[in-house]
Amino acid sequence: MEIIKDGSMIQSLQVGMNIVDIVAKQGKPVKFTDIYEISKITKSNLYKYLNTLTQLGILYKERDGSYTLGSKLIEYGMTAASQENVVERITPFLQELSRRTQNTILFSTWTPNGPMVVKMLNNNQGLNIGAQVGTMLTILSATGKIFFAFKDEAETNIWATAELETLSDQTKKQLFGELKDVRNSGLAFARELVVESVSSVSFPIFNYRKQLLGVVTVVGFSNSIPASENDERSQYLIDFYKELSKNFGYQT
Repeated sequence: MEIIKDGSMIQSLQVGMNIVDIVAKQGKPVKFTDIYEISKITKSNLYKYLNTLTQLGILYKERDGSYTLGSKLIEYGMTAASQENVVERITPFLQELSRRTQNTILFSTWTPNGPMVVKMLNNNQGLNIGAQVGTMLTILSATGKIFFAFKDEAETNIWATAELETLSDQTKKQLFGELKDVRNSGLAFARELVVESVSSVSFPIFNYRKQLLGVVTVVGFSNSIPASENDERSQYLIDFYKELSKNFGYQT
């Protein structure tokens, strides 16, 4: 069990949270001996930690002596989940991204009919980007590619099937060829798809389970939007989406 030695941190609290982490990651009740083997804490100290965590409701001790997550921890988790208003929490980040790129920023979420724009920060009032709040986006859009690449197939199947039926074999081949790069870099690109001289680049927002919470898209004149992950501007977006996703527990 790794403990970070830092004078600004309470080591015993680190130890306690690592024990909770061990129990959480097993996905089933964990016996004392298993926690002991993983944590390498002395049995006497481990007993004290487990007793304290149980008394606080952070862990729960089953009748057979094994441990699971306790009611207090579940309560905290439910409270955090109810506060996971994605749009509200990411708005300051989107504002920063808009200022930094000087482009329009869209945030889209999944619906049964496909991805829909739910927030828009328009930094170019005179620019026709071909989308507004409420717009449903296609599978060929940068946003659509991110959802197609990362969203659970069971949820996207109906939408994707309908979208793919409208595409030529060549376009479908090109799209599927892009997906590997999208999954590797986290970025998807669309060049002048709807409006001439207007392009876009999208990236995902993940939670701690690497579930897709939504997609952020930067839209602007083509010369202001990176065309591939090799563009130096793309690295900023990659770093940005990872940092943004950290707010929802995502770890690279």
